[in-house]
Parts: sequence; C-alpha cells; structure tokens
Amino acid sequence: MDVELRDIHKSFGAVHANVGINLSIPAGTIQGILGENGAGKSTLMKVLSGFIHLDRGQILLDGKPVSIQSPADAIRQGIGMLHQDPLDFPPMRIIDNFILGHSGGLFPNRAAALKDFNDLAAQFGFSIDPEAYVDSLTVGERQQLEILRLLWLGARVLIFDEPTTGISASQKEMLFKALKLLAEQGKTVLFVSHKLEDVEGLCHRVAVLRQGKLTGEALPPYDTQKLVTQMFGKVVGTGSPDPCSSQQPALTLNNFSVEDYRLKVRGVSLEVCCGEVIGLAGMEGSGQGLFLRSIAGLVRPTGGKITLHGKDLTGRSYHTFKKNGATFLPAARLEEGLVSGLTLAEHFVLAEPQNGFFVDWDHSHQLAQERIKDFNIRGLPSTRVEALSGGNQQRTLLAMMRDPLILLLLEHPTRGLDIESTIYIWTKLKERCRRGTAVIFISSDLEEILQYSDRVLVFFSGRVSEPLEAAGLTSETLGQLIGGKGWPETATGKQP
Repeated sequence: MDVELRDIHKSFGAVHANVGINLSIPAGTIQGILGENGAGKSTLMKVLSGFIHLDRGQILLDGKPVSIQSPADAIRQGIGMLHQDPLDFPPMRIIDNFILGHSGGLFPNRAAALKDFNDLAAQFGFSIDPEAYVDSLTVGERQQLEILRLLWLGARVLIFDEPTTGISASQKEMLFKALKLLAEQGKTVLFVSHKLEDVEGLCHRVAVLRQGKLTGEALPPYDTQKLVTQMFGKVVGTGSPDPCSSQQPALTLNNFSVEDYRLKVRGVSLEVCCGEVIGLAGMEGSGQGLFLRSIAGLVRPTGGKITLHGKDLTGRSYHTFKKNGATFLPAARLEEGLVSGLTLAEHFVLAEPQNGFFVDWDHSHQLAQERIKDFNIRGLPSTRVEALSGGNQQRTLLAMMRDPLILLLLEHPTRGLDIESTIYIWTKLKERCRRGTAVIFISSDLEEILQYSDRVLVFFSGRVSEPLEAAGLTSETLGQLIGGKGWPETATGKQP
C-alpha cells in the first residue's frame, strides 16, 4: 500500500510537534524515520495510526484521501502500529491476545484463530507457544506476537516505534528478517528509530526529522555524517575512551552469591576500583539484573561478602548502602526512579538532606534552576517529570545524586536515548569517575559496553565470566560469550 502524508501539522499547546511534513512511501518499502528524542517521529506515526488527531493536513493511501480518527479506523484502513512497549495483556494467554480486536463477534472461532496463528508464525520462523501466557515472553517475543496479530487483523502498513530497544542481538536479527519478508510481500514498513546503524543496515530509504520538521531524505548508500547533521543540526562526536588509573578499591565481592526463583548467580569474586567502569553484558534474564540489584542492597544475597569502601555491608538494606555512598538508577525511570505528579523542584528537594520540618521553597527553586542548567535539562522547576522526554528524565536522575558518591549502579542508562543524549549522559558519568566514583552498568548495546567500560562481566544463565578487559574485546567475541560460547576459559559462578 502506498502511503502519502501531505502538510501534516500537530501541536500540543505551544509545542509544534509536526510542522508541515510531506512524505511519500511506496508499497514494498522499509522506510526509516530517523531523528533525535523529541524530533516528532512518534507523533507523526501516531497521527498515521489514529492514536492522535492531526491539526491540519491529509493522509492518502494508494492515492485516495482517508480520514483516520482512531486506531480502529487505522486498522480498518490497513494500518497497524507496534509501539515501543507492546500493547498486550500479560496475564492472558498468547492466543487470547492474538484474537483481541478481531471483528468476529463475542465468540470468535478459537480453532480457526489457532490455525491462522500457527501458519503465520511458521511463515516468519517465530517459535511461540500460543497456549503460553504473555508474561512468560521476552520483549522480542512480545513484538513477534504483535506482528502476527496486526497481520491477522489485515495490516498492510506496519509501523515500528523504536523496536530494537531492549531486545537482544539475536532477537534483532530475527526482527530484521521478518521486516524484510514483509517488504518482499508488498507491505509497507515504517521503521522509527534514532539508531543510525539500525536504519542504515535495514531501510530502503530514510526521512530525517528535527524539531518537528522534515530536514532531509536519503537513499543508500547512506552518508552517516550527513544524517547526523540533519538530525542535530551540527556534527556530533562520539567521545573518547577514558581508562581508569586508580588502584583503590571501591567495591569488593568475595565468593558472592544471589538467587531468585528462576536462577542462581554463585561464587563471584570481584574488586572494582574507584573511578572504574564495569559493564555487565548478557541476554535479558541471564542474571545481570539480579546481580546489580543485590550489590545495591535491593536484593538480599544468599552467600559471600560485599564490602563498600572498606565497610562490610553484606545483607544490609539499600538505605544503608545509599548512606555509605552507593546509588542505584533503574531502567524504569518513572516507575522506580522518579515520582509522577511531582515537579523538578520537588524532586531536588526530596534528594537533598532535610533540615527541619519546613521546606525553603525559594532555596529549592534556586537549586532546581542550578541543576537544570548544570545538567542541561529541558524543563522548568515547575515542570512535572512525566512531561519530560526520556533523556531529560535520565538527566534529572543524574542531577539528583548526592555527594560523596562511591558506587553508581545503572540499569540501561541510555536505553531509548538518541546519540547526543547518550554522549551527554556518559560525559556526566565520566566526570563522576574522574572524581573517584566507580560505575557498574547493564546495557544490551554491545557497542556501548565496549566503548565505555574498562572491564566487562558477561552473564549467561546465571554463570558469570571472569572480568574481561574491554580494550581486548570485539563485538563478535562478546556476542559469542553472551550466546554461551567460549565459556570454559572464562566462566566462574558456575551452576551446580
């Protein structure tokens, strides 16, 4: 199906999110939509998929103007959108999620739906048990379920909003294979991303947005630097490695073990120096998240000893860890790190030591202005945190950290952020390292692990590698270890 967008405008108050966008996408094309955080990519796609009503402009499908007032309208026109967080119901079975939205009445033909599900899954090489529950799926498998559901509902235009965020390298490979097959079948694929390597490796053509405007279009072979300039309006450097030179230990683990109902991480011994960066790599659910939370005091260890700056904190609470200079920044920024409904000024007040019963709001407002300026947060002291972009929420979390800070533990610190925001976040983290803070972080981005780590720990089904020098690793070697290959020489913490 050919898609044409003519003079699309959409505003939210004073913010003009889409400004007169014109774009034509022929059938059978994988169209990249590239741009920084807040460029208007998701807004444009939500206009096309009926989640947002346009203020002005026209949408044409196969040359005919259409009116799309809701997602139901969009799917009737053959347009489906797979959001960054899949719209499914985890407590339900996969086949029941698959059937949702189908116009088969109150009692759909489950047997026919099951056959269609299996036929579609086989076509794309997806291995999903339709009788399993959605909460047992990985992020990549939930994406696969949503692709099958949209196709079953009749989608001929499929929109993917940041689909490679939070999935493994093997899941990304399977996703790209599926998208290429969809294009070969004559379907139109819109691939929304801020990741240049994904767009350049997959898309037949690219449109670049910046501050709500279409700043350029490109065909292969792509000029990476030109795309970056179109995204940000300037040349953006990638930063340079800044290796740690300190020998003073910040964190020491001796025969450390932790477990939950799914897996066990055992026998890890590690010494992390002040100013050092340790990257934790592995497929989702391999134990790195459990490990990180246990050394933050959020999960009680089952064995061994943990020492922070010479003080034994084994089995102590997160509040004790925090008082002794450790801070944990979760991947779920709004759910675990920030408080929806509170302003930036209120967050900075909560993060500071309290003196007395009353808040000095004049001082708090001044403090908020200083932090907003120092961390380049695009907001005001009165801005509520849920109104901020992901990058600005992450900057807010960094701005809330207290001094002195001995150990900083981060889950996916740059997930969902564009290149410029990623570089900015790591600039701030490296500033902390130069002041003696040790950083341990999880990332599903192998290039991020290799670029910013001094040493790397690889996790696989609860097993943990010996610390590996990042300078001597390649993405291929790291990928093999994550997939379970090459472990006899590097494995510790083995399962019994």
